[in-house]
Amino acid sequence: MERLTPRVGIGQIAPYRSSRVPPDGRPFIDLSLSHNALGPSTKAIAAYRKAALSLHRYPDYEHTLLRAAIGRRYDIATDHITCSNGSDEMIQLVAEAYAGPGDEVLFHQYGYRGFHKAARMTGATPVVAAERDLAVDIEALADLASERTKIVFLANPNNPTGSYVPAEQVQRLRADLPAHTLLVLDSAYADYVRRDNYDPGFGLVEEHDNVLMVRTFSKLHGLAGLRVGWAYGPPSIIETLDRIRDPYNVGLPAQAAAAAALGDPEHEAATLEHNDAWIAWLSHELRAIGVRVYPSVCNFLLIRVPPDPTMSVAAVCTHLRDRGILVKTLGEYGLADCLRITVGTEEENHALVDALREVLE
Repeated sequence: MERLTPRVGIGQIAPYRSSRVPPDGRPFIDLSLSHNALGPSTKAIAAYRKAALSLHRYPDYEHTLLRAAIGRRYDIATDHITCSNGSDEMIQLVAEAYAGPGDEVLFHQYGYRGFHKAARMTGATPVVAAERDLAVDIEALADLASERTKIVFLANPNNPTGSYVPAEQVQRLRADLPAHTLLVLDSAYADYVRRDNYDPGFGLVEEHDNVLMVRTFSKLHGLAGLRVGWAYGPPSIIETLDRIRDPYNVGLPAQAAAAAALGDPEHEAATLEHNDAWIAWLSHELRAIGVRVYPSVCNFLLIRVPPDPTMSVAAVCTHLRDRGILVKTLGEYGLADCLRITVGTEEENHALVDALREVLE
């Protein structure tokens, strides 16, 4: 009898593994996931609590108030916006809508792992362009594009490297891709970028009918636990995504909290001020103890542990866990000697540096 098996490609998706929580239940510092160190906006919390009184109601399937808030915040038309259960769902929806068996989905070597998963889920073939010193190589991406390439995913800025691609290079990439290829800009960390030559995607979307920008409320707005994402693109693409998404994909409290978060510029400013100050401090302190720190425009740092036959990344992580600190290992990216560390609170950042100094010095 033939055995039940999943569709081809599903078995090539690696199961998600989070950092291991200390087993004895004691408090721990989680710097393994890119949380907002300050937490969510008080306005978002108030809106969430108010929405809790209506939990017996289905959420607005058109995301009307949330799309209106996004439109006001970024001065864009609401018919160019759709929302999702986190940006991960949006990435999967794009793959489901535009790729399938026989097609190729192209992305860069150290790009977000969700790109590979989305391609495999649809039966498409993932194609990976090599990077140069942990930075996207635009020419390598363009050279691999073919008649079979239906989607190109570009994480800009990129997780886990923290690097970004200047607007001019992204424009060149779009010009070098086939007209039938959709360029998807995963701009989850765009709000943290302080560079004059960066565009999260608004300009390209407005100039082309084959570009989509994907965003999230998990980072700057501190709503990672609610899973709210959104996309900005041509109405034809937005309509396509709305056809296949779950009509109730963003919960009622999540919509309310996200809309309220967009109306709290003080929280946004405080988040950016905190991140700018502490990412600079962490970079300086970690370099002082011999760690290679890669430049980052995000709310995390990629570091490379010094080569030492007596000190592996696993040993460093064990030491940190013993001190109640979790960081992100990157073996799944082929970066076995690297760690990704999120900017935490003042106390958390000091605890991290002290623990690393203990084990490395």
